[in-house]
This record gives sequence, C-alpha cells and structure tokens, in this order.
Amino acid sequence: MKRIKRLVRPVVQRVISPKGVQRLRFLLWCFSSYLPRLLTSRFRKRKPDVRTFGVTSGSSTVAKQLQSANLLGRTELCYIMSKCGSDKAGANNYTPLYWSLFKDRREEPLRVFELGLGSNNPHLASNMGVFGVPGASLRGWRQFFPQALVYGADIDRDILFEEPRIKTFYCDQLNQGVIRDMWSRPELQGGMDIIIEDGLHTFEANISFLGVSLDHLRPGGIYVIEDIGWDSFDEWWKMLGAVCTEKYPTYEFAFVVLADRGSNNVLVIRRSANDTASRDMIVTEGGARARK
Repeated sequence: MKRIKRLVRPVVQRVISPKGVQRLRFLLWCFSSYLPRLLTSRFRKRKPDVRTFGVTSGSSTVAKQLQSANLLGRTELCYIMSKCGSDKAGANNYTPLYWSLFKDRREEPLRVFELGLGSNNPHLASNMGVFGVPGASLRGWRQFFPQALVYGADIDRDILFEEPRIKTFYCDQLNQGVIRDMWSRPELQGGMDIIIEDGLHTFEANISFLGVSLDHLRPGGIYVIEDIGWDSFDEWWKMLGAVCTEKYPTYEFAFVVLADRGSNNVLVIRRSANDTASRDMIVTEGGARARK
C-alpha cells in the first residue's frame, strides 16, 4: 500500500490542486463516514476509555464530559473540521471529544490557541504531507466559536498567516526560551480558555511546551495534548501520578485512550474555575518538575 501511494502521489499532484484534493477528501468523507454515522449514531455507541489523575474517582468534571462522547457518532464540529481540511474529524476522531467539551461554550468570547498549524513541508517532522492544509484547524475553531479569537503557532515560518480573528506566531516547542518569548507577545496576554497542543508528537516535546504553557490557561480552561503514543504511556503514568496529586491539586487530568496501538490518544487538563493563583512550572532535564 505504501509503495502504491508513493507511485500515485506525484501523478495526483500534477493533476489535482491541493484545494481540489481537499474537496475530494471532504466529499469522500461525507459519503463514507459522516452520513452513515449520522444515521446510525443513535443506535450505535462507543464511549472513550478515560483514566483520571489527581482527583477522587467519580468527581472529575472533565472526565464526565469526555465519557458522554459517542466515538461512533458525528457532530456539527466533525463536519466543520473536515470541510476546513483538518484531520481531527477523520482517522484521529477527536471531534466527538471536543464536541462534548465545548458544545455549551460556542457563543462565549473565548480565546483559543493551537500549537501546530499542519505544515505541508515533507522535510519537517510531524508534517501533514504535501496535501496538508495549513491552518485548517484554526479556521475550524473560528467557525465553531463565532465570538472567539483564535491564535496558533508553528515552527514552519512559511505557513504563518493572519486572517480575521486568527493570528499565528513562530514557536519551537523544544526550546522553552522561544516558547516564553511567544507567550510574551502582547496579543497573547490575558491567558487562554482553550490550549491545544498538536505539534511535535513526542513526550519530550509535549512536556517542554506544557511546562511553560500550563500557567497561561485561564481558570475553568481546557488544555489538550493530541496524538500521544502507546510507546510513551509509562512515562506519562509516572509523570501524571507525581505532578497531579502533589503540585497541581486544582487541575483535573484525564487521559483518553482512543486506540489500541499507534498514537491516537489524548491528555485533557482542566483548570478549576476557582483557581486564581498563578504558578510557574519548570521542567528540568531528565523530566523532573518543580515549582518556582
């Protein structure tokens, strides 16, 4: 199959434009996934496997929201993201989770940030391929949240852009100095209601960005790390067990297992609405954490 894709891709590139590929993918998705699941989702349900850290069993608000999602269902957010060219509604199947988390906040004047615009540069790690649509998810969030301001960042400077209610910035998530510089920009002051980390999908990169960015989450806000692989589960269990219970008692941590292999899993963090204290988290070399 991979060999066939390598042979077919150059031909498709010459015949169909990236926008044409996007439209074709959307139409195929509508007929093969969206419409069938929209019709059957009332009768077929599959709940996500949610494992909580740092809260008493059964008391996690964010876990209850996540467990209400039907992974076999289709929502308006699934349609929006797929039409914009985002893969959150495709194989990743994240949109049912996001629908459960955010459907009641659509009309609020939220501040939304996503790391990882979806680079289509094949020479960069975690790229979307030559037919990727940079900024697709940001445009999806803008449509889903009509009153929101949407921000994004990426290491690929060539895909940074600015549109109504969207602004993007350069960020190297492995360099905490660069991350701090990004968060110091005037447009990003005041914190975010939603932070989504869809950048370089490694444990080191996840922790690097989390360590500097968690404090920029507003009380009541949601922080999501996408595409967590099974190969890093042990590191996550160890880190979550130590950090959540001791250093961050006002945060709920919910790990969502969506796949029995690969990297299609997410970590969802919710900051308590009553938590107004500011804190700085340091991630030291080797993974140790401490609070300033």
